[in-house]
Amino acid sequence: MSGPQEGLSIGELAQRTGVPAATLRSWEDRYGFPTPVRLAGGHRRYQDSDIALIGEVQRLRGSGMSLQAAVGQAAAHEADIEPSVFAGLRRRHPGLAPQELSKATVLALTRAIEDECCAQAGQAALFAGFQQERFYRIAQGRWEELARTARVVVVFADFGASAAADASPARVHLPADAPLRREWFLVCAASDYPAFVSGWEFPGQQDVPDADRRFEAMWSVDPPVVRDAAMICARLARSLSPGLGGLEDDLLSGSPPGSADLHRATGLLNRMTSYLDKGERR
Repeated sequence: MSGPQEGLSIGELAQRTGVPAATLRSWEDRYGFPTPVRLAGGHRRYQDSDIALIGEVQRLRGSGMSLQAAVGQAAAHEADIEPSVFAGLRRRHPGLAPQELSKATVLALTRAIEDECCAQAGQAALFAGFQQERFYRIAQGRWEELARTARVVVVFADFGASAAADASPARVHLPADAPLRREWFLVCAASDYPAFVSGWEFPGQQDVPDADRRFEAMWSVDPPVVRDAAMICARLARSLSPGLGGLEDDLLSGSPPGSADLHRATGLLNRMTSYLDKGERR
């Protein structure tokens, strides 16, 4: 038996969780989970917290979730990964001003960022949430074109399965209970043209025409805010599709804050967007 300072051996972990040691090794090889500490002789040692994580994977699997998604969700919970771009940025940047906008207006903002920032940004990292696969398919040709020159392109929706290894864009499957199923977003992380927009859909709109659905939306071109949005997306991608590890390392660091002029212009454009949205409803 291993001493308490060494942790649990893989045999002990298998006995405590009911998952065979061969299966635990397979999970580690495929998903990097659970992550052991290696002793000098190469033997694996695990923490008591790994028992709870494996139990969570088993619970999620029992509810019908795929193994890949269950591993990702359990790992995300352990790492305290933000479940939503919108919610994560509200917590990190409470000064961001959300607006109630129609999907048509949110989509217009998204297209503006695609046309202006994505087209001119050098080697951008792009992340986008489409909620449903059918919405992504409408824009698929556009996004495949963007992927030709971008450094990283990841899209999220209720795809049948994730496609990360060779796909461009990389596609991340959103489980049925994922908060991102209620969110529409685009993040363009680049040193020269950073921007993001995120809209959180209000509940109870099942009978509302698609273009009229209402979102609580916010956007920014402030470099540190955009970088935080990209980091949230990268960690979510890794948690939901473990094959997408390392995205955080590919994001720019040390982004300087926006100037006072930039913040004043953002406030003016926020007000203009609100007026334009109200004008569409008249």
